[in-house]
Amino acid sequence: MTQTVAPHGLSTLERLIRHDRVAIASGLAAITLLAWIYLLRMGAGMQSMAMEARMHAAMGMADMRVWGAGDWLALFVMWAVMMVGMMLPSAAPVILLVLGAYRRRGDRHARRSAGAFVAGYVLVWTSFSALAASAQLALHRSALLSADMTSQSAALAAAVLLVAGVYQWLPIKGACLTHCRSPLGFLSAHWREGISGGLTMGVRHGAFCVGCCWALMALLFVAGVMNLVWVAAIATFVLVEKLAPQGRVVGRATGLVLILWALYTFTSPR
Repeated sequence: MTQTVAPHGLSTLERLIRHDRVAIASGLAAITLLAWIYLLRMGAGMQSMAMEARMHAAMGMADMRVWGAGDWLALFVMWAVMMVGMMLPSAAPVILLVLGAYRRRGDRHARRSAGAFVAGYVLVWTSFSALAASAQLALHRSALLSADMTSQSAALAAAVLLVAGVYQWLPIKGACLTHCRSPLGFLSAHWREGISGGLTMGVRHGAFCVGCCWALMALLFVAGVMNLVWVAAIATFVLVEKLAPQGRVVGRATGLVLILWALYTFTSPR
């Protein structure tokens, strides 16, 4: 099939793909920005609650708060928005690649198919958020997390750090990271046509992404779930690990640092 050539030497198809990429990239940037605005506003509210809890503790008042279903829902929303803000930037290259591939294969619903890919990806991280919210609720009920959502147990902190550090060196981590670092390889192995195919691919890519990053997300139980400095640091690390040429080396070196941190936390005086 011949392609018409538009001004500036670009074919009509390439101009359409470029236009699609700008639209999708702008949409992803807007969603990420909204997620971070939400987190900043929630973080301010959490700081006020934590200060109030510390004041009560200083006055010798026990924390009688009972964490229930309503709290789980709030935690779930918080985790879901946080995962969107942290993970969409690192998934942007494969999302744009998927859109271009659908266009080149003549899919009449290329944008919808790419949108379904994004929906499948977000669905997996939303499911992870439900598990993370449940784990956090259990930790609060066991008094292992403080009001500002940081670990109150050195043993818990050391265990999380050790698991995260060791996981950076495990073969399953490497396999999942390979899929995340090689969008072309992922698409060649898992390509599906149409909107339903886009959803399926999004779910599969999201599953590899969770397999790559779940232990890193668990570090928030040590540093503070709403510690936005740490949230941003982990999001940046994920971006480097997936996209930088030396991402694997950085990931393994970080694993060693986490293991040493775990040993220090476990052996340091209480």
